Amino acid sequence: MHSIAPTVAKYLAALSPDRRKAIATVRSVIKEHLPSGYAETMQYGMISYVVPLRLYPAGYLGKPDVPLPFVSLASQKNHMAVYLTNVYADPKLDAWFKAAWRNAGKKLDMGKSCLRFRQLDELALDVLGQAVARTPVAEHAARYEQSRKPRGK
Repeated sequence: MHSIAPTVAKYLAALSPDRRKAIATVRSVIKEHLPSGYAETMQYGMISYVVPLRLYPAGYLGKPDVPLPFVSLASQKNHMAVYLTNVYADPKLDAWFKAAWRNAGKKLDMGKSCLRFRQLDELALDVLGQAVARTPVAEHAARYEQSRKPRGK
């Protein structure tokens, strides 16, 4: 479900109590492990952690008014989700993440960057926190820049 909430507080207030508790808990884990430089905001109807425009003025998709996404957190219709763009963009981090999740004894329900869950106990919160902590702002922006360069024949 796409939210039109203008602030994180209003986003959380609009959730059912069980969803609010789960999203707030994951948010706390993200914030605890978030490398310096990222900023919390609402983006694309989700709680998002972004590279601020003052640090990456080119913006996401070449739009100088859209900060580069890093991690997003959302309550969808049938599940909740954490969007880990850093895991998706880094094959080594992706391999580490999947192995660490498996070693934590949790079932991984993940698309390209979307980690889906219905209940908080489905998550390996320590692994999630470590994944967030592993990507400094400069590294995330550089990896994004590299992905935008045209590929040779």
